[in-house]
Amino acid sequence: MSVLLRAADLVKRPVVTLAGDDVAQIKDVVYSSLSGELAGFTLNGRGIFAGPLKKTLPWASVHGLGPAAVMITDETSLADQRAFDGEMEGAGGVVIGSTVITQSGRNLGAVTDVILSVDEKRTDAVGYEIEPSDKSAPRRQFVPLPDALSVSGEALILPDTALDFIRDDLAGFGAAVEEFRARLGKHEATPAEPASGDAPPAPTSTAPPATTAPPATTAPPATAPTTTPTTTPASEPPTPATPSAPSSQEPPL
Repeated sequence: MSVLLRAADLVKRPVVTLAGDDVAQIKDVVYSSLSGELAGFTLNGRGIFAGPLKKTLPWASVHGLGPAAVMITDETSLADQRAFDGEMEGAGGVVIGSTVITQSGRNLGAVTDVILSVDEKRTDAVGYEIEPSDKSAPRRQFVPLPDALSVSGEALILPDTALDFIRDDLAGFGAAVEEFRARLGKHEATPAEPASGDAPPAPTSTAPPATTAPPATTAPPATAPTTTPTTTPASEPPTPATPSAPSSQEPPL
């Protein structure tokens, strides 16, 4: 089961090893602008006059997150500042004071805190506590975050859908975040409609199947006039010549 808490609740919380050594103090919370997950913490030294440390604490190195301390295995869990190089640019690192605007350009206000959802396996940044730009609105409001956040310069860009899930208290905010992300998921699964200024796609005409023409009447092949072959009777064997009768005339003397 996850628990919602303000990131500010972690600031100044001591960082303690499992051996009981108090090695640092949480200075700021850093989260991933790409995934929305908690990236880790920047640190201060312990003591009244201690300043910022050059070490940081990646979230993956946190052993436990309790009400009194952030627990680590030992000092080797700390990393140098380069561990957050990709997360410290612009509003992607420490977001307190950044402006929150919607995709349509509406200014919602400035971030005063980050709302974290913490369970045994992971910690997500699920919302912002903001000071509204609308002076008639309650002094503090909670705005849900999508799974992936858009960052532009010093502004944090939210979908317009987030306006329907802004809450004035933290009690029902967890359910609002879940419903908000579920709606975004359905919206992304629906094919986008053309913008109002764009011409609608031309309807696809399905031409009726071509009518098969009846087969052409095939005229019977012209019959060549039948030529009755002249039957040549088989040659009969020649009739033997009949010996001529002797002439009655006497040969001349």
